[in-house]
Amino acid sequence: MNKVILSGYVVRDPEIRTTSTDKTVATFGLSVQRGWKKAEGSQYPPSDIFNIVAWERRAEFCRNYIMKGSRIIVEGQLQSRTYEAQDGSKRYITEIVANEIEFAGAKNARPGEGGGYDGGSDPRPTAGNAPEHVDDMDIPF
Repeated sequence: MNKVILSGYVVRDPEIRTTSTDKTVATFGLSVQRGWKKAEGSQYPPSDIFNIVAWERRAEFCRNYIMKGSRIIVEGQLQSRTYEAQDGSKRYITEIVANEIEFAGAKNARPGEGGGYDGGSDPRPTAGNAPEHVDDMDIPF
């Protein structure tokens, strides 16, 4: 099984290209925190940056809605490939090919800003915070 799920912040606006066969592709970087405390003297916790590739409809979604600083969740597959650099050397790259992309916060929220789900309490209704039932007879119109 080859499945990857990442949650993080977009580090650069998606680069949108069209292939010679008229397929749209978007590429961008995603910064994902490793999940432990920041190192002594460091301003931020350690993170990794992953290369994300989105094709066709997902690429159009990226063009229209994703920007640097967006907090998103990406589900996809790891892909490794090689290419020849301009100097003739062989280069290897590993990237995530996105199958699904979802917002994890407000569309325009930047790190540290409000406006989205911050990972604290779950905003979905539960038994303890579900909206109370209102009978149709109680509505005044």
